[in-house]
Amino acid sequence: MEHNPFLRIPKPSNIVHLRLNLNLFYHFVFFIVGISLGTVVTLYFKTFSFHLQYFLYHVNPASSEPPYRPQAPTLAPPSTQPEQNLLMSGTSIIRSTTKVSLMHNMTDQELFSEAIKVQGMKQDDDFKKKNPKVAFMFLAKGSLPLGPLWERFFKGHEGFYNIYLHQHPSFNKTLPEDSVFFGRRIPSQPVFWGTSTMIDAERRLVANALFDDISNQRFVLLSESCIPLFNFKTIYNYLINSSRSFLSTFDDPRKPGRGRYNPKMSPMINITNWRKGSQWFELHRDLAIKLVSDTTYYPIFQKLCRPPCYMDEHYIPTFVHMKYDKMNSKHSITWVDWSRGGPHPGRFGWGDITDEFLNRIRYGGHCTYNGNVTNVCFLFARKFMPNALEPLLRIAPLLLGFDP
Repeated sequence: MEHNPFLRIPKPSNIVHLRLNLNLFYHFVFFIVGISLGTVVTLYFKTFSFHLQYFLYHVNPASSEPPYRPQAPTLAPPSTQPEQNLLMSGTSIIRSTTKVSLMHNMTDQELFSEAIKVQGMKQDDDFKKKNPKVAFMFLAKGSLPLGPLWERFFKGHEGFYNIYLHQHPSFNKTLPEDSVFFGRRIPSQPVFWGTSTMIDAERRLVANALFDDISNQRFVLLSESCIPLFNFKTIYNYLINSSRSFLSTFDDPRKPGRGRYNPKMSPMINITNWRKGSQWFELHRDLAIKLVSDTTYYPIFQKLCRPPCYMDEHYIPTFVHMKYDKMNSKHSITWVDWSRGGPHPGRFGWGDITDEFLNRIRYGGHCTYNGNVTNVCFLFARKFMPNALEPLLRIAPLLLGFDP
């Protein structure tokens, strides 16, 4: 092989330096690539997090638009854009996993006094705004035959509601500990239809709910024959976002209305103030406090409104109309059928439960909600018989949006 004078053979030391330089170069390249990949990954996850938050927010958007506008009947739950949707994913709430007994030894007057004191205590406004609850108050003779439907209604929404049961003192049926109704009985007294004991029980329920949890902001009175007409989320937002309570009050010139007025109530209560309405009410906390605080009008009704004057149809409607009319929407959110006549409303069983029947109730109303006209006026309905439970459970996932 001929020697090339221009070919330069590197010295051993130069070879070592060359290898070191190449290693440094490779490390530098890997360093730059690593930083680039880290930056890209970081930006990706930030973007992913933003889109995730955007998705979660828009699943339950907050809007200034009225949440309930007139709409055609449909099998799906009503589309809502509530002003303040507090059931958003990720909402931080305080949950209590310990079930505490509601039993106590207070008299009604002592209970009312304690409930009023709780209202007067200093409260954390941020806590009340972030954690408002709905108190579901059941006035029942004994068992709750439609309880399994309510169990599905409440499922998954712990921390947004409280349940209170007023049952006959002699009723002693036990419930499983995993039931939403377990441990929710309050100290009760016998209730007799058409007497002041009905009002006593209602005020007792309200006072216990006021005293038990300061987060209770809405108070719904229900019976063992009541059913929910929508899922929990829809009903919760409807109530929490309402600026008024829902209590039926109207002037009935007929014998069953003004004909029940006792002139001896004058001058404290005049016939022009006399009102009638359904006993199945929903009250904001402020109005609930007014109800248990009343020591002026209740004694008058207790003494002078006796059958054929029925206190449960006149006391609260007249009291609210006279003193707190602007706090009330003047209509009930519990649907009842009086079209069949008689002293008691219509009852519904197995054969009545159809999509068409329930949707007529759900979307067949005409009322105002926060100043806007809507056809969604009823959130609950009665009277439903025990044999209606099975078809209601079948229809609930599709029609009412309950979890199956």
